[in-house]
Amino acid sequence: QVQLVESGGGLVQAGGSLRLSCTASGRTFSTYAMGWFRQAPGKERDFVAAIRWDGGVTYDVKSMKGRFTISRDNAKNMVYLQMNNLKPEDTAVYYCAAQEKTRYSSTYLASAYDYWGQGTQVTVSS
Repeated sequence: QVQLVESGGGLVQAGGSLRLSCTASGRTFSTYAMGWFRQAPGKERDFVAAIRWDGGVTYDVKSMKGRFTISRDNAKNMVYLQMNNLKPEDTAVYYCAAQEKTRYSSTYLASAYDYWGQGTQVTVSS
């Protein structure tokens, strides 16, 4: 069982930056693929970025266009999402998710992830 807690959200002006953090419990963090998703009001939960246990990263390039960077620190059981040049359309609740290596099936599908945090609100004003 893994518990995830996000932090770092807030209100920022367009063009600004935020770094989201996700703290994971458990001793097997290094064997999980970690993902960030976001959900705007009235919309589906969308994939943002993911980082595998071996450090391999995947981004929703179409949306993020190099503005977001995911990273992890296995020694601290942490995963991060650095977000630069934020836009109003980035406003959403951002969720951290974990997927067990032994059941790994998809990077992009929310349904493939086994554990979720409670989310952190990011609001970008114009």
